[in-house]
Amino acid sequence: MNEETPRAKHGRAPDVFTRSGWTPMREYAESEPVDFVIVGAGAGGATLGCRLAENGFSVVIFEAGPFWRPLDDFVSDELSQQNLYWVDDRITAGDDPIALGGNNSGRGVGGSTVHYSMIALRFRPDWFKSRSRLGYGFDWPISYEEIAPFYEEAEEALKVAGPVNYPWGPPRRRYPYRPHEVNAAGLVLARGAEKLGVPWAATPLTTVSAPRGKSPPCVYRGFCNYGCSTNAKQSALTVWIPRALKAGAEVRDLAMVGRIEVDAHGRATGVTYFREGAWRFQRARNVAVAGYAIETPRLLLNSACPLFPDGLANSSGLVGTHLTTHAGPGAWATFDEEIRWYKGPPNMAVTEHWNYTDDGKDFVGGYAFMSQGPLPMAWAQTLATSRGLWGEALRDEMRKYNHVAGFVPVGETEPRLQNCVSLADETDQFGLKIPKVTFSYSENDKRLQRHAVRFMSEMLAAAGGYDIWTNYKDTSHLLGTCRMGDDPRTSVVNSDGRSWDIPNLWICDGSLFPTCGGVNPSLTIQALACRTADRISRLAPSGQLSG
Repeated sequence: MNEETPRAKHGRAPDVFTRSGWTPMREYAESEPVDFVIVGAGAGGATLGCRLAENGFSVVIFEAGPFWRPLDDFVSDELSQQNLYWVDDRITAGDDPIALGGNNSGRGVGGSTVHYSMIALRFRPDWFKSRSRLGYGFDWPISYEEIAPFYEEAEEALKVAGPVNYPWGPPRRRYPYRPHEVNAAGLVLARGAEKLGVPWAATPLTTVSAPRGKSPPCVYRGFCNYGCSTNAKQSALTVWIPRALKAGAEVRDLAMVGRIEVDAHGRATGVTYFREGAWRFQRARNVAVAGYAIETPRLLLNSACPLFPDGLANSSGLVGTHLTTHAGPGAWATFDEEIRWYKGPPNMAVTEHWNYTDDGKDFVGGYAFMSQGPLPMAWAQTLATSRGLWGEALRDEMRKYNHVAGFVPVGETEPRLQNCVSLADETDQFGLKIPKVTFSYSENDKRLQRHAVRFMSEMLAAAGGYDIWTNYKDTSHLLGTCRMGDDPRTSVVNSDGRSWDIPNLWICDGSLFPTCGGVNPSLTIQALACRTADRISRLAPSGQLSG
């Protein structure tokens, strides 16, 4: 069932709205251990918490931000919606420091899925064995065949709207909902792709194209990246969290977890967290960390203790390392016809040609790219920061807003040891050491981006665009830093997300990714979470899992 859920306030567990009315949800006592404490309520944590609760485990999900109420908290105002992002102090470094904030973080129940662009793409099967099959990166400890059923589970839960015959990947069941009609910006991509002889498709999206419960179909208002106020977006907040609450899980919002505590035997005993002006402790039989690629390693490193002086789960020395991002160099053009690219979800057409074609590349890896639909404030910021436009020059360029179209890729980057998340000496408002994020592109990364910009520019020109310009500055998703693997010497967790060092400590988010692929990661994160919950339940069919 897909219902709106209210925000938890003043330490009380939220209620869940059912068809029979408001039903109070369980509150777990801090003094009694729960089966699972989950840190983070985004794509990984919300999905894992839901599936564990449904399988009979007692679950408390901690979230540093608030419990959003879409119909009350999300408005059609770009500026006011900046509060959806995690903007606490972080230090960036490296030759190509990553801009942190709205494009790659979320704060609040639902995490980044509250403001993600809803793109739901599966990994190319070869990417799970990219070292063995494609000659770069690392092999994942699981295969596509192992995760495929969980992709299907996630797509069904999210009611993905997509084409009947998606042109890439192995045969699969059709998407649960019909595709959305492609807007004018998407038709620019379609026209260019057909001129260049490459396939394209309507983008599979997690916004419903027909009514679903209390979710109306998408009304194409274009504010997807700032929170969907109509509740058409299917996110961790609107899909997995209501199910988790109905199954008896507690969501404890406005609760910043600062440490994972371990006992003398090297087992996790629970988490210390800050809420309502005081530090508190929640006991747990198991701890799962789902804070994403920066906050997950930060928490593990900040939890160092005499037994684990280098941080938890870090006997390999790899916690925080091999950070990857998705490069997003854009190409933009002016068109004579009116595009009005803000109408509809921002990314309504896609080509994965260079994810599935290896001939003609001077790089390893892949990229997909999509049509774009930035809102006016975001577009003005792009023009100001990328082209240095200001004042009258910026106003003149903004007058072309309704006649512009462009593409941005999801460009794979190589997992490298030196790209990492570490702890700085500075501390935040909770007294916790803040993360330092270091990143530099490899030469292969740069060749991939140049290839993408050339190809996208050719496609824009083929579609009738002119005055084409490009921007190499953008990045998006952050992945890696606690990678899964088959060998404790070369990975942080096993194929189930279970720590090699601490048997009752788990990780379930995008930090698990050994490689980042060339598609948006949210669907894969949720599929992995479904798989992890399934594996845990097989280990403990009675509904409890001891350390």
